[in-house]
Amino acid sequence: MLSPIHIEDYNYELPDDKIAKYPVEPRDSSKLLLLKNGEISSETFSNLVTELPPKAHLVFNNTKVIPARLYFRKETGALIEIFLLNPVSFGGEISQNMETFGPVVWQCMIGNKKKWKTGALRREFEIEGQSLEVSSEITDTEKNLIRFKWSGNEITFASLVKAFGEIPLPPYLNRSTEDKDLETYQTVYSEKEGAVAAPTAGLHFTKKTFAELSKAKIPTSYITLHVGAGTFQPVKAGNALEHDMHSEQIVFNKEFIEKLIENHEMVIPVGTTSMRSLESLYWFGVKLLKENENFVFQIPKLYPYQWGNQTLPEPKEALQAIDKFLEEKQIKQLTGSTEIFIFPGYQFRICKGIITNFHQPKSTLLLLISTLIGEKWKEVYDFALHNKFRFLSYGDSSLLLP
Repeated sequence: MLSPIHIEDYNYELPDDKIAKYPVEPRDSSKLLLLKNGEISSETFSNLVTELPPKAHLVFNNTKVIPARLYFRKETGALIEIFLLNPVSFGGEISQNMETFGPVVWQCMIGNKKKWKTGALRREFEIEGQSLEVSSEITDTEKNLIRFKWSGNEITFASLVKAFGEIPLPPYLNRSTEDKDLETYQTVYSEKEGAVAAPTAGLHFTKKTFAELSKAKIPTSYITLHVGAGTFQPVKAGNALEHDMHSEQIVFNKEFIEKLIENHEMVIPVGTTSMRSLESLYWFGVKLLKENENFVFQIPKLYPYQWGNQTLPEPKEALQAIDKFLEEKQIKQLTGSTEIFIFPGYQFRICKGIITNFHQPKSTLLLLISTLIGEKWKEVYDFALHNKFRFLSYGDSSLLLP
């Protein structure tokens, strides 16, 4: 039986003027808070490489934010906003849905839904020299499932949303998306389209940072977790355990698993999404070793907490089980989903620290940080608030080594 997690214990006062509405330029000129050996200090992000511990292995989330906010206007003049959440067609595989030339079905949030009861909404525009019409139609009113169809030859759904979609900025920025956000709200290494929010810890990295990491022979690896809108969902339940965790799709390739087996002593994820992915990967290894009949890579919210005092495999053993599984199945890529909820009481299996921004009060992300560094999170956030650090997605960074 898990003890209640009182969310009010993870509250702090965040004045609006501490929330960064725009990023600094250049990206790596942001501030960097350091927590090392129990000491808190301030640095500039451009000096990150000199602050990393020996044997550090950085893991990045290479998801790419899609322009997930789509607008259609009814013949009556009513404006309908459609926010893409999760694909349903092609087994929910995000990359397949983005690259298809045919109809797709997505679960969405619908703004002004009361004005859209039935019928298809249509919009005309030009893309790659072709005049196109795209239509959207609700196929399931309860689940907000929408089918998108479009005319035109060899036009993917990814090209379609780029042509008329809008990058969805976090709601707490309280401003409209601007042209510059198309670039600044993507990491320089973003590659796999499918996220509706950026893995913002990575926004500070530049080509220069990567050149310095390479020169210092610090291994860097990439995984994919398509960040969902649920990442912004505040915890409203007094007992955080009652919070509904969102499910997000994660993708690992075999080459990464093999590299992680060789470099697993000081894994430092860049961002909470990379951390949740890596820890979920360990638990899939546990599934393979402990539940031989269950090969589904799906990590439920409280899966890590069900084992009690049972002896669990070492990280390397769990990773080797996954590598063997991929070998036997003759597959090069592992796709799964995770709802993993990391809160105080959780024992990290893969991650030894984190590079991350500063998170909202009473959020699942702050719970994750407090799990890593304990009650020290209060000192860290107090230091940041009193030393002119900028908070949230476009804010400053931290390197936390418990």
